[in-house]
Amino acid sequence: MGVAVFGYGSLVDPRSAAATLGRPVGEVWPARLSGWRRRFSTVRDNLTSEKAFARVSDGWLPPIVLALNLERDTSITADPPNGALVEVEPAELDRLDRRELRYDRIDVTDQVRAASDIGQKRTAQVFAYVAKAEQLAVHPPPGAVVLASYVAAVEAAFESLGRRELAIYRRTTGSPPVEVIDARLIRGEVPDGNPRAW
Repeated sequence: MGVAVFGYGSLVDPRSAAATLGRPVGEVWPARLSGWRRRFSTVRDNLTSEKAFARVSDGWLPPIVLALNLERDTSITADPPNGALVEVEPAELDRLDRRELRYDRIDVTDQVRAASDIGQKRTAQVFAYVAKAEQLAVHPPPGAVVLASYVAAVEAAFESLGRRELAIYRRTTGSPPVEVIDARLIRGEVPDGNPRAW
């Protein structure tokens, strides 16, 4: 029995997790997270943070880039977001904390249900990353965008789990609430293991 992280965005892709952990990641297990919803509600200041992106078409620098987040949702009709359990060593959580610098790591062990008995039995403790209070935007700020490269990476990650998982992802997330733009990295002081494409 070990420790796992509930990935609900780009971490669903074992290659993305491997880039952060610095080692190959084995099998990941589809799972659902009860009592939560997934939305594009994490904000990153595109002008002052560790990486900045400009729109390909005209060089415009959006002030804010949105990313996925988990928010509590205890309504009876809630459709829990899906994701994947990624096994990690406890010492590796620091690497993930550096990657997810706009998020707090929280224990969600009691809310996770793996799609397979193997996934459920192999993990004794499960963590997820939730936006820090100062990085949360319940309503998108003016000028906020979502990067097309991020949307593509997340959807590809879920599709690697199967078309059903991609369909669940789309159903439980909805469309980005702002414009999705093609952008390129123009400045990057990216911590090791932190993706450079979004």
